[in-house]
Amino acid sequence: MNRPTTRSKNKKPKPSNDVDKISDTLRKIHASGEITQDDINQLYNIEKPICQGCRVNAKDNPNCFCGLIPSPTGSRRSGIWQKMSDVIQSLGLDPFKELRASLDSPAGLTNLGATCYANSILQCLYMNTTFRKGVLSIEVDVLRKQPVLDQLARLFAQLHASKRAFVDSAPFIKTLELDNGVQQDSHEFLTLLLSLLERCLSNSRSVVARTIVQDRFRGSVSHVTTCSRCGKDSEASSKIEDFYELELNVLGLKSLDESLDDYLRVEELNGENQYFCESCETRVDASRSIKLRTLPRVLNIQLKRYVFLPKTTTKKKITSAFSFPRELDMRKRLCDPAQVDLIYDLSAILIHKGTAVNSGHYIAHIRDEKTGQWWEFDDEHVSNLGDHPFGEDSSGHKSKPAQKEPLVHSSPVSVAGDATDDVLPQFAENGDSEHSEIFSSADAYMLMYNLRQTNAHLQKTSMVLNANNIETERTNCTSNDVTSLPSYLRDEVDELNASYVEACHQYKLQKETTLHLIEERRQEVRLILSEAPVQSFEEPFYWISANWLRLWVDNIMPPILDNTLIQCSHGKVHMAEVGSMKRLSASAWVKLFSKYGGGPALANDDSCMDCLKEAAHRLVCADSYRDRRKSVKELADSVLSGNCSDGTYYVSKAWLQQWVKRKITDAPSEADAGPTASIRCPHGQLMPEQAAGARRLLVPENLWLFFYEDAVTVNPDDPLGCPSFPISSEQCSQCSEKISEVACLEDTLRAVKNKQRENHEKLAAGKSFPLLPYHEYNLLPSVWLTTWRNYVNASGKNTLSCDEPESLDSVIDKLTCEKQHLRLLERPLDLVHKRGAIFQKVSLTDGLTIITSSDWKCFCEEWGCSENKGISAIIEHDNDAQDKGMCGKETSICNEQLGSIDGSNNRLDERRLVIRTSPEVGRMKVLQVYLISYIGSRWM
Repeated sequence: MNRPTTRSKNKKPKPSNDVDKISDTLRKIHASGEITQDDINQLYNIEKPICQGCRVNAKDNPNCFCGLIPSPTGSRRSGIWQKMSDVIQSLGLDPFKELRASLDSPAGLTNLGATCYANSILQCLYMNTTFRKGVLSIEVDVLRKQPVLDQLARLFAQLHASKRAFVDSAPFIKTLELDNGVQQDSHEFLTLLLSLLERCLSNSRSVVARTIVQDRFRGSVSHVTTCSRCGKDSEASSKIEDFYELELNVLGLKSLDESLDDYLRVEELNGENQYFCESCETRVDASRSIKLRTLPRVLNIQLKRYVFLPKTTTKKKITSAFSFPRELDMRKRLCDPAQVDLIYDLSAILIHKGTAVNSGHYIAHIRDEKTGQWWEFDDEHVSNLGDHPFGEDSSGHKSKPAQKEPLVHSSPVSVAGDATDDVLPQFAENGDSEHSEIFSSADAYMLMYNLRQTNAHLQKTSMVLNANNIETERTNCTSNDVTSLPSYLRDEVDELNASYVEACHQYKLQKETTLHLIEERRQEVRLILSEAPVQSFEEPFYWISANWLRLWVDNIMPPILDNTLIQCSHGKVHMAEVGSMKRLSASAWVKLFSKYGGGPALANDDSCMDCLKEAAHRLVCADSYRDRRKSVKELADSVLSGNCSDGTYYVSKAWLQQWVKRKITDAPSEADAGPTASIRCPHGQLMPEQAAGARRLLVPENLWLFFYEDAVTVNPDDPLGCPSFPISSEQCSQCSEKISEVACLEDTLRAVKNKQRENHEKLAAGKSFPLLPYHEYNLLPSVWLTTWRNYVNASGKNTLSCDEPESLDSVIDKLTCEKQHLRLLERPLDLVHKRGAIFQKVSLTDGLTIITSSDWKCFCEEWGCSENKGISAIIEHDNDAQDKGMCGKETSICNEQLGSIDGSNNRLDERRLVIRTSPEVGRMKVLQVYLISYIGSRWM
């Protein structure tokens, strides 16, 4: 059994049958003069069946409403049928995505391009509760005078109580005048920022604010040099210096303990590095070291991961792993061992991601002082890490067992910013765990440790001065409640939050309204399209523009109903627009018209009879024109083939050739105009056939009349019309004389050029010739020779159009300058050595080219110049030129021009040759060349 074929199942039928039926119907109308209802159904495609299941909408079927809307699972790029996710995205940024989870969850900072270094430092400072309170306690009048403090306080207030998940850092960055597109070093930024804040806060009346930088971050060190002979310290050793961070080496070191040992190690000064002791009055061996005097409450440790490479004068990042503890005991690091616990807890880790020094990305892992939770601050993104600095499941840390030993202290210790009674004798607290955790990271760039406070200190209430100088009792409350802010900052944050809440409300309202409207429009479209098809010929219907229907189907807010595009000049339905309109049921039309208005209403009886009769007449005329054109085309082919001898009118041969190639159409087109345009001269007469594009042919009278009729039909308003040139027409005498003159001129010019090419055969061909020493030559500008060569070699249509060279007399005058005693302004081209002979380099535009004396004499005769005015040149040895006191021109010889040297001729005879010119080259520069010649047969 043969398999049934399904190849053409869904193929659309070719429209040729429909076109033939329409043509036959129109011919019948033209012949009978009557139009029946069947004719209307045929011409307006009313009889076509209702389409179902088409992939696209059929334009030639007014009963097809398929493809106007996508399938149930499909969508479109725009309009009401696009994906709901795309609709929501078109509404703009969803402000709800910027909503902060809660005030207990920290907020991020926007990255303005390359400001991650600043964001990380600002988050470290903000998360320090005491520092944050100090900044927020600055008086209003001080903030008004200090823009940096003002913007920092506003930034901290928004981080504290904003409803947004991240805060715009642009005002603060702009106040610091930082370049958003250039990444800075976070350590340098912190150093400069603390120094700037310290100066700006010096005028504050708030006790907390005025010294907040010094109290939290400042420690002191001294550089001690001790004489090994007398044991005395140098006078400079007693000088105490402040520090805000400890810069520790990382190269070759594995842990923080090793880096601290390296920082505090004793350096021996001996040999050439001996120290001059003022007590001993001589150079002696000594030891030098750094002594920690006091430590700050917040210990910033800068890991020097960037090292300078002297060989490349660049910096390189050290990416080796480096370990550091959760708890840092600094008691034994002081020069005077402390009697109380100096336990520091890890509070922040600044991380630099990437291997390059001047790029990469900064993030910060910071511990919340209230909850003990760690958070990762990556610009706008803030994520909870749990109890570990690198996350609960991270392998970036490791635990190391350590024993808990009670350490009893009997006397207070001096800590920078602390009164001696702030720290009481206590047991060392190593936490609840039996292990002291040690973390390791290859990207940690800065570590921050906070001094662990005693229970008594945590419960103590401090008395501070608020911005209004009212003494108030303030506890160590770390709540992010907006009411804890100063009133002026609280009002600003409340206003920003209110604006954000309003933006969220407006977005939600717009989203709900848009989605509801789209759903309503979809239901409306589906309902009306289900009622649109007309089920029978007897049922009344209305015509509707398919273009408007597509706008109504796709747009959320459709325009008013517009049927004017399918109307003819008689106000009826135009048959030619049958592909641009649909046949709509009366019920569907009433719903659309009542809601959208417009019109006009074009019912089933609004077919235009006048247009149908006019179309029938045009069709019959087109049939007649095609038949006539077919017959005359055969005659035109015989004219072009030379088989027609009864021609009586001239037409352009090129025009006729193109006319024959064109397809036979129903009516004349623009291309049918101007059969004699190219053979008509400007004087309105017949152009001589010798003129360009004026070739012509004789055609029979009946063929000419057909051409003439078409030309007048296409351009009826042409004032020149279509000029006729019978066989008796004479050529224009004026144009003939002009063509004769031009032809004579071309012949004369061609002979002159031929003569010059014969006189200067090698120069005309662009060939170089060998030069001989002590032989007199002449020089001409290379650019002039190029112009002359193009001129004499031009032929055909370019004979008269090619630019003529300038006269030699003026060219030679331009080569010399009176200010330099008539010396040359240009130099001869370099000499080269090829195959045992001397040649000059070739250039089309630069320098002076050597020519023979005979060429110079001919040029003088041909281009008007005196022979005595020429520039002479002689190639001679250097010593001869020096004896004569002449100026030379240096020439260079390329290595590839020296040729190969065999083993028997490996000795070279070097000769120094120069080009001596008259007049001399300007500025008296004697430029010489080594011309290497071969020995024996090589030279020959």
